[in-house]
Amino acid sequence: MNTVNVDNNVDKVKVMVVDDHPLMRVGVASIVNARSDMTVVAQAGTGEEAVTLFFKHKPDITLMDLRLPKMSGVDAIRSIRETYPRARFVVLTTYEGDADIHRALEAGAQGYVIKGMPYQTLVEALQRVHKGGRFLPPPVARALASRMPDSELSAREQEVLSLLASGKSNKDIAASLHISEATVKCHVSAILLRLNVSDRTEAVVTALQRGLVHLE
Repeated sequence: MNTVNVDNNVDKVKVMVVDDHPLMRVGVASIVNARSDMTVVAQAGTGEEAVTLFFKHKPDITLMDLRLPKMSGVDAIRSIRETYPRARFVVLTTYEGDADIHRALEAGAQGYVIKGMPYQTLVEALQRVHKGGRFLPPPVARALASRMPDSELSAREQEVLSLLASGKSNKDIAASLHISEATVKCHVSAILLRLNVSDRTEAVVTALQRGLVHLE
């Protein structure tokens, strides 16, 4: 007598968990697998691994950390969506700045959850995004709403700001970027204007709060 093997996971939402901390991956996977309607089909610790495993397992939703070695979570999302534009992502991160949120949503994430939030928030995000919706909990939505118009920095301004945050002087920045100190001063002035701050220190503090730069 032939028996038919029934795949108990066939109707479950397939989730991939991407985080560079093994304990975090295990914890999140446990939350997902405890649900009767969800299952973890893959776990990845780097952006490159996430891209490879995505195309192997084709999860319905990928839970993506932003801070990953080498390839960032945002870059991994972009890479996957270039080939598979219908891919769905919920970002799960410690980054709360409006710039981080904006970059993730612009890359194609449909949900954004902060790691300190209750686990029920994560479950709700997965359910909402699986149904084709977007999920931004109130603190995330407020941060995004506070984003000032015309505050987008150019690539060069972003480079200058990152060097400012690392404590570099105008002379050091000029040497690092192979530009003149006068040009550096022009970029710094533009940065202060875009961030609506009055000095370099305030610019760095604001940049860190908004997620425009991150200290390693």
